[in-house]
Amino acid sequence: MAQKIALIVYAHQSPASFNAAARDVALQELKLQGYEVVVSDLYAMNFKASATRDDIIGDVRNSEHFQYGEETLHAGMEGRLSEDIVAEQRKVTEAELIIFQFGSLWGLTHFCLCWTLGELQLLVQFPLYWFSFPAVMKGWIDRVLSQGFAFSLEKMYDNGIFKDKKAMLSFTTGAAPTMFQPDGINGDINVTLWPLQNGILHFCGFQVLAPQIFWSPAHSPPAARAAMLEGWRTRLKGLLAENPLTFARCELFDLSFQGGFLLRPEVKEELATQPLGISTGHHLGKPLPPDNQTRVATAEDERGNGKKACGSIRTV
Repeated sequence: MAQKIALIVYAHQSPASFNAAARDVALQELKLQGYEVVVSDLYAMNFKASATRDDIIGDVRNSEHFQYGEETLHAGMEGRLSEDIVAEQRKVTEAELIIFQFGSLWGLTHFCLCWTLGELQLLVQFPLYWFSFPAVMKGWIDRVLSQGFAFSLEKMYDNGIFKDKKAMLSFTTGAAPTMFQPDGINGDINVTLWPLQNGILHFCGFQVLAPQIFWSPAHSPPAARAAMLEGWRTRLKGLLAENPLTFARCELFDLSFQGGFLLRPEVKEELATQPLGISTGHHLGKPLPPDNQTRVATAEDERGNGKKACGSIRTV
């Protein structure tokens, strides 16, 4: 039986950071579970963040109006993507677990992304830059998770290429948890997470696990930081047995240009009687489902929103 492979995509400038410690915990625990662990240190590699014409070997199809997505789609099919992209995609293909870990600007939030890709699992650890990924990590996502490799117009969301795989975010914050409440100064953390978890992970088809949040380690005493890391180590032991977060299923929508990719009329009619929206993004002008992007929905949550176990309104 082939050894399982884990890939850590790491993006932090300091080996003394909490992110480095979280990376090392994942590396140690995964090795104990029998994984071969590979690290892509994006800063050390000087990984190129910008998506440009240089990512394609040879001629482009339309030199007058360069369209990156279209050109890299065909270049990928023809084996003409740049060597650094191909090398990272090969790691993703071969690995069963991938860990993305990186650092942030002062006081900002840090995230870790964990994806499972069949024989490859992915976990990304990083601090949030301006409520999103640092440029080098965003560049990795833009360039490596290219059209044709990670998604297509026919294969997205719960019909996505990685629909049988799992992914998650694990992150540190520079702020106290109260600052990310709906009435906190930074706003609801579920809203912050929506474009990252739905717009990237779920869009590519991943089953998204609840995020691992390390609240304000920079402002915590050593004992509290050690407890955070030990909690992460414990969770890693049973990570793949967890249920994923819930999102609106594609079957709820008219997936055609004529229908505008909108909710089907009968679905909207049934939803009209429910007190909450479907998800953080599909709120329908109603209160958001509580903690929709930070914890797995329980049966009690489903009953509270009037959802039927066998009804047409199902989430994935």
